[in-house]
Amino acid sequence: MKLFAHIMIAIVAIEHIYILWIEMFAWTTKGKATFKSLPAELFEQTTSLAANQGLYNGFLSAGLIWSLLIGDPVWSKNVAIFFLGCVTAAGLYGGFTASKSILVKQALPAIISLIAVFIGL
Repeated sequence: MKLFAHIMIAIVAIEHIYILWIEMFAWTTKGKATFKSLPAELFEQTTSLAANQGLYNGFLSAGLIWSLLIGDPVWSKNVAIFFLGCVTAAGLYGGFTASKSILVKQALPAIISLIAVFIGL
């Protein structure tokens, strides 16, 4: 279960690196294709806002990667729980306020990871 927990943490971290890339570097191209519910004319106007959101996703990813690199198992588990909790909260909030698909794409992997961490680490 420990290996599964680490794999799930890595998947969530990679997902947030991908979100960082979209929001910080590809907002007016890939962002339009990803966030189809937004009017196309908003993407140029919201580039700096999206980049700011992307930066936060990068922090989440960095924290999750950090949790995988910590040698002490208790400290590693606590850091993983904190950052997975942040991802879960963001995913739940986004799922209820922006798009239901965020519940599946962001919150669910983090929740599965949290469960794996509690069972396996």
